[in-house]
Amino acid sequence: MKLSREISGDGRFVRQPNRFTERIGPPEPGRYRVYASYACPWAQRVLIVRKLLGLEDLLDVTIVDPIRDEKGWRIPDGDPEYLSELYHATDPGYTGRYTVPCVWDTRDKRIVTNDFPQITLDLETSWGTVPNLYPERLRPDIDIMNDRLYHGLNNAVYEAGFARDQQAYEEAVSRVFTTLDFLEVRLAESDYLFDTLTDSDVRLYTTLARFDSVYYAHFKCSVRRLIDYPALWAYARRLYAIPAFRETTDFDQIKRHYYITQTNINPSRIVPVGPELDWSL
Repeated sequence: MKLSREISGDGRFVRQPNRFTERIGPPEPGRYRVYASYACPWAQRVLIVRKLLGLEDLLDVTIVDPIRDEKGWRIPDGDPEYLSELYHATDPGYTGRYTVPCVWDTRDKRIVTNDFPQITLDLETSWGTVPNLYPERLRPDIDIMNDRLYHGLNNAVYEAGFARDQQAYEEAVSRVFTTLDFLEVRLAESDYLFDTLTDSDVRLYTTLARFDSVYYAHFKCSVRRLIDYPALWAYARRLYAIPAFRETTDFDQIKRHYYITQTNINPSRIVPVGPELDWSL
C-alpha cells in the first residue's frame, strides 16, 4: 500500500491507525506467532522484550524479508508468501499498509493485534515479569515518558523523513532534537531512563540504534548525530551490550530496508557505506 495515503494535504506524515487492537490472550505454547522484522524499530521492540523475558518457547516468531515490494513484507520460505495474506484472511476488506509487528493466532487463524505500542505491555504484564519492565510503581511515569518518546522521537523521525513540506519537516526535526537534548541531560546522571531497565528504554533504544545509520542522512535528521551526545551514546552502547538488544540488532538489514525500500526518498536504491561505529563498550 502506498505511503502517500498517509501524507496530509499540508505535506505532513500522519501514521495510519492500527487496525487490529485486541489484547493477546494468556500464553499458550504454539498458539501465538509474532511476525517481525529486524529492520523495523516497532517490531524490534517485541523481539527485545521476548528475549529479555525468556518467552522464546511461548511466543513463536517469523522474521520477514527486510526488502518490501509492492506486495508488502515477504515471508521467506513461508506459507503464506506475503504478510498481506494474513491481513486479508483476518479482514478481507483491509486497505491499509501491512505492518509489523503483528501477532497471529494459529488456532483461530486471524491477526489478534498489530497495535505495536500495546504488544510489549501485554507481554510485560501477562506473559513474563522478570525483569519487571513495567513495574506498577513506575507505570504512570513510564506512560508519560513513552508518550514523549513517541511524539518527540520514535515517530517524529518519520514525520521528518516523509514530510512533503518544508515547515512540516522543520517542525518534526525540531521535536527530534529537543527530545534528544532532554534525554542527554536525563541520562547524564542515570544508567536508564528510570532507576531500572523499563519498557521506555526498549522504545528509546530502537530509534537510537537506527539514528546515525539511517535517520541522520536518509530522514534528514542531520542537526547532530547520536555519537555527538556523550551520555546518549554511552547509554545506547550499554543497552547494546545486553544480549537481547544486541542479538536483535541487525544493521545490515536496517540499512538495506530503508535505503532500498523507500524509493520515494532514495530512488537510486544505493545503500551507503558506513558510518563506521563501534558499538562495543
